[in-house]
Amino acid sequence: MTPSDILAAPQRRPQPRFAQPVAGDLAVACVAVSPEHNNAQVYEIFSRHRELGSLPVLEDQRPIGLINRGLFLAQISKPFHRELFEKKSCIAFMDKDPLVVDAGVTVDQLALLTVESGEKALADGFLVVDQGRFKGLGYGLDLMRVIAEQQAERNRHIMQSIDYASVIQRSMLSVSAAALTQQLKDACLVWEPRDTVGGDFYQFNAYPEGWFAVVADCTGHGVPGAFLTLIAYSALRQALDRHGPREPALLMAEVNRGIKASLGQSLDQGGSSNDGMDAAFLWFDSATNRLSYAGARTPLMLLRPEQPSVELIDADRLGLGYVDTPVDARWQCRQIELQPGTLLLACTDGLLDQVGGAKTIAFGKRRLREALLRHRALPMQDLGAALMQEFAAYQGEQRRRDDLTLFGFRL
Repeated sequence: MTPSDILAAPQRRPQPRFAQPVAGDLAVACVAVSPEHNNAQVYEIFSRHRELGSLPVLEDQRPIGLINRGLFLAQISKPFHRELFEKKSCIAFMDKDPLVVDAGVTVDQLALLTVESGEKALADGFLVVDQGRFKGLGYGLDLMRVIAEQQAERNRHIMQSIDYASVIQRSMLSVSAAALTQQLKDACLVWEPRDTVGGDFYQFNAYPEGWFAVVADCTGHGVPGAFLTLIAYSALRQALDRHGPREPALLMAEVNRGIKASLGQSLDQGGSSNDGMDAAFLWFDSATNRLSYAGARTPLMLLRPEQPSVELIDADRLGLGYVDTPVDARWQCRQIELQPGTLLLACTDGLLDQVGGAKTIAFGKRRLREALLRHRALPMQDLGAALMQEFAAYQGEQRRRDDLTLFGFRL
């Protein structure tokens, strides 16, 4: 079999508006390869089709895997990997267990399958088959859009679709929340979107030698912010797959490049958007009690045992992904030795910038520091609840301005 036997020009069809859309309606014809294609041919395909994020692998027109563009290029660009792997079958770098769905599966069922299979299916796509034969590649963003359209048509109210999107967003976040609860015995986590869905997200991964955490604030809130979290979440997952969790500053640089590439944002490309993300990336080494921290406009607060004041560790003043953030930007990685009893807190600016009080001014870092000192003796779950009670009282009748995420733990 030659490449011409199986390659088809990528084509995106307009999405139909059916009362009961099915997976086949989301299938987009795209370039595909077979196990007979080698990695040199895959590299050439990705070079020619720069819009291609994932490449299906078919055998007798039946899907057997999916090659992620970012992961493939990261692997093949390693020293000597071109020489070692370019003549070998492309199955060496494919995901052997992608989500494969029948064309007749309804969008409702597809949404549940996508949530069950994890964020990978939303980020990389899913393979649609008709009687076992490949029909096309489906995309997570298309799925979320069709879910929104389906709910709007069914109920004539946009909140129905946003509620459904919220289920997907909360399901994605619940994996990290469960991992945090299992790994950290004295910790708190608060995620409160301003609207039903939000532009804040968190990530927590446990490893045998420690844990990795992210607190992130994407541009906007509501549905636009939620869509951007999907892009940022995908870029973060690919960075972790490529580099592992131990170098937060390196991961931050990779996510910056991923967001800029996905949104086409650079000074020389123009465009009307200028979206990005502020975040704190943390790696904790259990053996040494050392915290590695990289911050993009998201500082840390530390309260050490017997210390009379809260220590503020400032973040770099450069956000991720924005038009004026260089594609090769670098962030500083700070090493912090933590002794037992040390309390750490990171939060998005939805807490700090919320106006309220008698003077209708921002809550600010000073009030947060004072609240930490007042409640330092409480377990972290209770401390988080006390902070949010004070925050709600300060907000009063003022409208919530932004999404809010807060993560804290005591060593």
